[in-house]
Amino acid sequence: MSSPPVPYFSQWESPELVTAIVTGAMSAADDPRWAESGADSAREYEFWSWRVCGMACLRMLLAQRGQEVPPSVELAKECERFGGYVRHEHGVRGLIYAPFLSWVADRFGLDGDVRVDLGVPELRDLVAQGHPVVASVHQAIREPKSVSPGQGGHLVLVTAVTETGLVINNPSGLSSYSQEGAQVDDEDFARFYALRGMVFGANTA
Repeated sequence: MSSPPVPYFSQWESPELVTAIVTGAMSAADDPRWAESGADSAREYEFWSWRVCGMACLRMLLAQRGQEVPPSVELAKECERFGGYVRHEHGVRGLIYAPFLSWVADRFGLDGDVRVDLGVPELRDLVAQGHPVVASVHQAIREPKSVSPGQGGHLVLVTAVTETGLVINNPSGLSSYSQEGAQVDDEDFARFYALRGMVFGANTA
């Protein structure tokens, strides 16, 4: 039994504009599809769009299961009400795994566990067994052959394994080559990976 395909969602409503947004060539507020996020304004969309990698991963999991997929900012604001995000004077703290997992279990019936010290070999085994893993990596993984500035701070959905690496759906992947089904060698993934994440129940069809 194999897992159903995993649809892709970017943390920006226009995936083809991600390169321009993350390089600063355009503002996220100028995304012509911003209203599809559920935000009340383009500025609210801009604020959340940089912070909703976890909501994009959640949307992918929901879509894979054939469930309704709410808009990203709508999800983020609901998640905030349940403690998954915490506002502070400089922005937002989160995604905070424990309250997030409690919320998605109650709201969507998704069962997940927080994992720390989750090495790449064990992560590979879990994914090969059909468990989607939301992994904490540095956002620079969108260029996996680049020098890693650190580990963690960004979430990607690990969907499959290859002989030498992992297949990820990256919510902030660059247009055309590092978004959906991006293949990253194990050794490259390890340079960006913070050895923590959330493991969800296997979904087979």
